[in-house]
Amino acid sequence: MDMREIAKLAGVSSATVSRVINGSSLVRPETVERVRKVIDEVKFFPNNSATTLKYGRSGTYGLIIPDITNPFFPEFIKSFEGIVVENDQEMLMATTDFHSGRMQQSIRRMLIRKVDGVALLASEIETEPFEDLIQNRVPLVTMDRGHIGNGLSDVAINNKSGMDQALRHLKDLRHKKIGYIGGFAGLTISDHRVEAFMRALKRVDIVPRPEFIKVGNYRITGGMTAMTELLSLKDRPTAVLAANDLTAIGGMRAAMKMGFSIPGDLSIIGFDDIDMSDIVHPPLTTLRLSRHELAKVFFDALEHLKSKPHAQGEQLSVKTSLIVRESTGPAPKRSV
Repeated sequence: MDMREIAKLAGVSSATVSRVINGSSLVRPETVERVRKVIDEVKFFPNNSATTLKYGRSGTYGLIIPDITNPFFPEFIKSFEGIVVENDQEMLMATTDFHSGRMQQSIRRMLIRKVDGVALLASEIETEPFEDLIQNRVPLVTMDRGHIGNGLSDVAINNKSGMDQALRHLKDLRHKKIGYIGGFAGLTISDHRVEAFMRALKRVDIVPRPEFIKVGNYRITGGMTAMTELLSLKDRPTAVLAANDLTAIGGMRAAMKMGFSIPGDLSIIGFDDIDMSDIVHPPLTTLRLSRHELAKVFFDALEHLKSKPHAQGEQLSVKTSLIVRESTGPAPKRSV
């Protein structure tokens, strides 16, 4: 079954069928209804490759993430794909697993499939791969890189709002010795979060202590290793913020294995508010980054650039906010 046969059954031209499939406003509503009824009855699926060749658009947005095992990203994917499908488009996903080689392969896939734009949530991108996208008129929206340009927008994570709330919360609980477990060293998003933590400490009049800052890997294993190092210090922190919830959960596991109670001996705050954070024991206090809001900002930014891929991009932002649960409590009296 092809468009010519659909046209014959509907009593219209092949060009009219093509216009209906591609959402043209030039076809009368009653004709659209008749053609779509035939398409549904015969279960016809248009050849997207042919449509891409003719119109230069695939109706597909690319999504590149760094780590499918981190629940934050499947939760984001669910929101992003829902928005894409609601707008009669498709999604092509790739994951880099924090490897630059996988990044290049992912972008090559996007170019071959002629996607209409790419949402990039991975931080380890080098300059050369995304230049390939821009040169091929494929809009790009990145996360928390702080750079915009022709065909390039960025969505910044506003760490300040959430970090300020977190540090005020801990200070109100009389914590003065506060540590931090970050992500991979050198990644833009990791740097931004630790810098936001240091600035927030100063705003609540707490002096940062270099020995309280540890590097993790955004995973439970990194949180366990870094927390073990922090709690092995002779003068250890009484509270720890983590770069994401998995790191915080790993930190809680390590602390409890070492005999510390949470929040009695140690308060812990995560980042992201993944679904798991509310069901671990104790439930995790965390900084919420709304996946739905983030997905909507990415989609709208891609839509803005799709019709004018060489236009100047925008610097956008998504806020974070503190969600208080049971992993934070008053500082131990012996430390006050």
